[in-house]
Amino acid sequence: MSVHPSFRTYVLEQLARAAPSIRDRSMFGGVGIYSAELFFALIAEDTVYFKVDDSTRSAFEERGMGPFQPYGPDGGSMQYYAVPEDVLEDPEVLPSWVEAAMAVARRK
Repeated sequence: MSVHPSFRTYVLEQLARAAPSIRDRSMFGGVGIYSAELFFALIAEDTVYFKVDDSTRSAFEERGMGPFQPYGPDGGSMQYYAVPEDVLEDPEVLPSWVEAAMAVARRK
């Protein structure tokens, strides 16, 4: 899993507009994204993933977005789904998606 530095910077800039105290940490070839100490998102292979649960997953699936599968399609998936590109680019929509991902992370 690699992440281009320019994509990492872009994502962090977008998320910083939507949530307080955004920070990142390299992990396992990808990037973990936190708001304060709350781990709610990750970047892998230049794709952003937000934490989901049963209450939020359908919003991602309705947009055709899939789960983070670090071990390939047969290796299972994690509770993170790819964020639609238009959501990441929309400063009016992104905050609600970020808040939903942070709410899931708080419940876990």
